[in-house]
Amino acid sequence: MLEDQDLQAFEENFPFWKQLVPSERQTIIDGTIKFTHPKGSLVHEDRNKCTGLLMVVSGLLRIYIISETGKEITLYRLFDRDVCVLSASCLIRNITFDVHVQAEQETTMLRIATDAYQQVGKTNSSVLDFTNELVSSRFSDVMWVVEQIVFMSFDRRLAMHLLEAAARSGDDSFAITHEAIARDLGTAREVVTRMLSRFQEDNLVRLSRGGITLVNRDGLYALAE
Repeated sequence: MLEDQDLQAFEENFPFWKQLVPSERQTIIDGTIKFTHPKGSLVHEDRNKCTGLLMVVSGLLRIYIISETGKEITLYRLFDRDVCVLSASCLIRNITFDVHVQAEQETTMLRIATDAYQQVGKTNSSVLDFTNELVSSRFSDVMWVVEQIVFMSFDRRLAMHLLEAAARSGDDSFAITHEAIARDLGTAREVVTRMLSRFQEDNLVRLSRGGITLVNRDGLYALAE
């Protein structure tokens, strides 16, 4: 059963919520369950399975794809109160790739069943407007990743990634492995290790077992520009 704070999350994060009539709100409430996934578990991985619309209550989700060679490429991450629409693939026409959703931390979510969401969307156009805006925003995130891979040098991509990782952790020193960085950036661990070693030689970072410290933020910002 949903709690008051869950209903408040709907009101604060669904711009269409106040435009719904009571019966439409109840349809979404009745079609929503709250659940928690442990760290590292897969929440969604098959475009043929419509998991539903997900709203993060607390935690962190990583949305990624896997290339034909088996490399993982992180598309974006979702934080508290963010909404995942790619897990409801049946809402989006012509999706031809599998999107994987993984809990990077223990994550509590509200999952709205697709049929309930679609039912309300048929009677209230503001729901469809929100869905289209959300899909557009997420595909912009995807295209940004594609642009980085195709057009940006790896040292620039790595500098940007390290600055983002520090921002997420709230500290210049944070725990991260070379394997995790390679997974996020869709490259080989050896490539990451070589570039990090160069960054360390240039006094941009300091490497430790299982962690990295940013030593020269200005230098990394210069690379990232």
